[in-house]
Amino acid sequence: MDNGIKTKIQFEVSQIDKLLEKSKPLLDLSKVKIPDFIEMSAASMTLHSFYNGIENILRLIFKHYNEELPKGIKWHIEFLDMAFVSNESRHQIFRKEFQGKLEEYLKFRHFIRHAYSFQLEWERMENLITELENIWQELKEDINNFISLS
Repeated sequence: MDNGIKTKIQFEVSQIDKLLEKSKPLLDLSKVKIPDFIEMSAASMTLHSFYNGIENILRLIFKHYNEELPKGIKWHIEFLDMAFVSNESRHQIFRKEFQGKLEEYLKFRHFIRHAYSFQLEWERMENLITELENIWQELKEDINNFISLS
């Protein structure tokens, strides 16, 4: 992997770091009280942006390795699945143990893209928000390991 692609991936990682840094007051608040409508709306945007950042990183990697990107109605899930397997060009990006969790972020991102904010339910978001910082640290470790091995 050349330095150009590493720099692009590291930029995306820094963008997610910045997102979580800016969202820290909201993330901390969400651990001690049920957010109100405005706070849930902001939290949903944070989740949406987080998952978009994950997809941006994966897209950079897959394009670098000239992998054919999925098409069709389920392309998002197939796209995510690619990150959990090795192929002849590259090793897996994320540990298998995070697949189910990232699928939950994907499902929520899909929901929020097609819903009205008044349809948000804290029960659906709570674990995603309260675990966001921890899962990001684990995923970031996987990304850094992937870069160092490539």
